[in-house]
Amino acid sequence: MGLATINIRIDEKDKKEFNDLCNELGLNMTTAFNMFVKSMIRTGGLPFEAKINNYNPETIKAIKEAEIIAKDSTVPTYNNAEEAFKSVLGEDYIKVKNNRKAR
Repeated sequence: MGLATINIRIDEKDKKEFNDLCNELGLNMTTAFNMFVKSMIRTGGLPFEAKINNYNPETIKAIKEAEIIAKDSTVPTYNNAEEAFKSVLGEDYIKVKNNRKAR
């Protein structure tokens, strides 16, 4: 089957961002566009979602902090929530737990 050429107009900034995203996904723009076309034909609509997570700065900071904590052997670990509550609240946790049982 022969190949056809399609010319489209796109904002220069959008083209650069699209190209960068394609590269990050291991594709070139032609391959990405052909994937999109074939999938749309097959499904009869917008067929898939392929994205890079764009987290806000606060979320990125939290993810990095969690990664550091996960690797830090000095950070205590717990087998369940009760162990964590006991560690943090100490005697107060035992009092709360006993009060709930008394009800």
